[in-house]
Amino acid sequence: MNQLANESSPYLLQHASNPVNWHPWDDEALELARLSDMPIFLSIGYSACHWCHVMEHESFENEKIAGLMNQLFVNIKVDREERPDLDEIYMNAVQMMTGSGGWPMSVFLTPDCVPFYGGTYFPPDNKYGRPGFPDVLKSVARHYKENPERVQETSEKLMDGLSRMANLKNSDDRLDGDLVSQAYHTMAQNFDSRNGGFGSQPKFPNSMNLSVFFREYATSGNEQAKEMALLSLKKMAQGGIYDHLGGGFHRYSVDDKWLVPHFEKMLYDNALQGKLYLEAYQITKDPIYKQVVLETLDYVIREMHQPDGGFYSTQDADSEGEEGKFFVWDQDEIRRVLGSGDADLFCHYYDVTENGNFEHGKSILNVPLELEETAIALGVEKSKLKACIEAGRRKLFEVREGRVKPGRDEKIQANWNGLMISTLALASQALERPDYLRVAESAARFVLGEMCDEKGLLLHTYKDGRARLRGYQDDYAFMIAALVDLYEVTFDAAWLERAEGLCDSMVDQFWDDDEGGFFFTGPHHESLIVRSKNPYDNAIPSGNSVGVLTLMRLGILLDRQDLRDKAWVTLRLFRPFMVEVPTGFGQMLCGSSFVQQGPHEIAIVGRLKDQETRELVAAVAVQFVPNRVIALKDPEEPDELTSRIQLLANKELVDGAPAAYVCRDFVCDAPVTGADALRAKILGS
Repeated sequence: MNQLANESSPYLLQHASNPVNWHPWDDEALELARLSDMPIFLSIGYSACHWCHVMEHESFENEKIAGLMNQLFVNIKVDREERPDLDEIYMNAVQMMTGSGGWPMSVFLTPDCVPFYGGTYFPPDNKYGRPGFPDVLKSVARHYKENPERVQETSEKLMDGLSRMANLKNSDDRLDGDLVSQAYHTMAQNFDSRNGGFGSQPKFPNSMNLSVFFREYATSGNEQAKEMALLSLKKMAQGGIYDHLGGGFHRYSVDDKWLVPHFEKMLYDNALQGKLYLEAYQITKDPIYKQVVLETLDYVIREMHQPDGGFYSTQDADSEGEEGKFFVWDQDEIRRVLGSGDADLFCHYYDVTENGNFEHGKSILNVPLELEETAIALGVEKSKLKACIEAGRRKLFEVREGRVKPGRDEKIQANWNGLMISTLALASQALERPDYLRVAESAARFVLGEMCDEKGLLLHTYKDGRARLRGYQDDYAFMIAALVDLYEVTFDAAWLERAEGLCDSMVDQFWDDDEGGFFFTGPHHESLIVRSKNPYDNAIPSGNSVGVLTLMRLGILLDRQDLRDKAWVTLRLFRPFMVEVPTGFGQMLCGSSFVQQGPHEIAIVGRLKDQETRELVAAVAVQFVPNRVIALKDPEEPDELTSRIQLLANKELVDGAPAAYVCRDFVCDAPVTGADALRAKILGS
C-alpha cells in the first residue's frame, strides 16, 4: 500500500493517494527490496515541477500502470528539495547514462541502491520520441531478471564514474592566471548577442555566470562583459519569464527569447536574480534594474514569507490543472477591466494579441519594445503611455488576485532562506529599504531559533511546526554568508558571532582533511553509495563555492588564517574544473576573484546614530564593490568581538569626525572623512 500519508513534504503528500505502492526513502523500503530481490524504481521531483505533475496524472494515477509498478518494483518517491544528497547522486548517474537530466527523474536501482537504467519524463504511450512508461517498466524488469551479468556490468561502470566524481584529488597547482577573465572568454563564445543569455532553448537565468561578467568588468574594465550581462538582464526583465504584474521570476524559458516560461517560481531564483539585478543597478544606476529588484523582493515578501519569519520554497506552475493559467490574459479580459482605449495601449505595449502568444489564444505579458519606442509607434506622449501602463498593471493585478492561485510548497529550507536573507540585507542597504532588513533579520532569527537542534546544529527543512533532516553543507554555507551580510549591513557583532559558530561547525562536519573541500553530507547523515563534494553550480550555487567566500570573509574579519587557508585549498582542488568547465563554476569563480584580486577592506569608525557615519556606509553600499569586506567600530559601543576584527585595529576618528579607511591586505590608505571622498577612493582603488 501507499506509505506517503504521514510524510511532511508537500510533494510526497501530492502522491499519497496514488494507486502506486509508494514508499519514502527509508530503511523499510530498502530492506524490502533486498529481501525480495526486487529492483527499485526511484522517482525524484519537487512540488512546483510541471512535468512531475504531468507524469503523475498520466502514469501514477493510472490503475493499470500503477499495477505494473507494484508488481515489478519497490517504488520509492523522493522530494529533491528534502534530499538533495540523493538527487545529486542519481542525477549524475542519469546524466552519465543519457547525456541529459531533469525532473521528474526516473531511475532504476539494484536492491543495493546502485543505478542501472534511468531517464526523466516518460509518457504513458510511445510519443515525443520517448518510449511509453509501461514498456519501460516491463523491459527494465525483464532485463534485470534475465541479464544479471549485464546489469552488474552497467552498475559497476556507473559506480566507477560516480566514485571518480566524488573522490577528487588535490594538486599543488598555483592559482595563477586570471581565472575570471579566462572563464569570461570561454562563456562569451556561447553568448546570445540578440536575446542575451547563453545558448538557445531552453534558457535559464544563469545568474552566477552573469555575475562573473560583472566581475570581469569590475577588475579589468571590460565594457563588453558588462554590456553582455546588462543585455541579458534587460531581455529577461522584458520577457515572459518575468511576472510584469506581481513581480518575481519564473523558473526558465522554453524558448530562446525569454517569452514562454515554465511558470513555477522558486525562492532561490528570486534571491539570485534579485542580487544580480541589484549589482546591475549599483553599476549603472539605471532605475529599471532597481524596479526589478523592488518588485521581485516585494513579491517574495507578499507571497513567500511565512508569518513567523522564514520563507516558503516554491509556487507551482499550474492552477486549476493548467500550466500558467493564473498568469496569462486575452484581449477581451483586459478590455473588460481597462476599457477599450486604455486596453489598446496596454495590449500593444505588452504584446497581447487576438491570437495570443501562448496556448488557447492566451497571451503572456512581455515587452517587445522600450516604452519610448512604443509611444512613438502609437503616436502618444510617453508620459501618457507610462501612466496608462502603470494604472493598467495595478488594475489587472487586483483582478488577478481574485483568480485561483497556484499551489505553494510551504516547506522552509535553511539553504534557500540563506540566499534570500543575503539579498534582502544587501538590498535594504543599497536601496534604503529598512523594511527589507527587518524581514531579513526576522528570517535569520527564525532559522537560528527554529531550525537548529539543542547543540546548535542546523536542520534542513521546517514545516508544520517541526524542523527535520540534518543540515547539509550548503545549508551552513548559505546561512553563514547571510549572517556575514547581516553583519556588514547592521554592524551588529552578534551576527558575526553566530556566523563564526556555524562556520566552525561546517568545518567540523564536512571538511575533507585529506584533499580539501567540503563533502555535501556529514557524519550525521545516512551513508549512501558515494559521498560527494557537489562542486558544480546548478540552479543554486554549490556549497563549496559559497564556502570559499565565507571562509575568506570570516577569515579576514576575525583574523582566522585557518579559514583563509581552507579557502585556498578548496580553490586549488577545483581549479581544473574552473578552467575546463567554467560554466558550472560561476560562483566559485567569484570566489577566485576575491582571492586572486584581493578584497577591498573598508573600515569605518563612527557612531552609527550619526548622519555622517551613515553617509559613509551608504557611500559603500551604492557602489558595486564585488570583493569587499566592511567593518565598523562605534566608539560608544565597544564589544569583545569587534575588538577581534583586525581591520579595525588602531582605527580612530579623525579630529572627532567619522572616518573611513580603504585597505588592501591590511595596508591602509590615509583615512577620508566624507562620503564623496570615500566614493572617489573606492572607485580609484
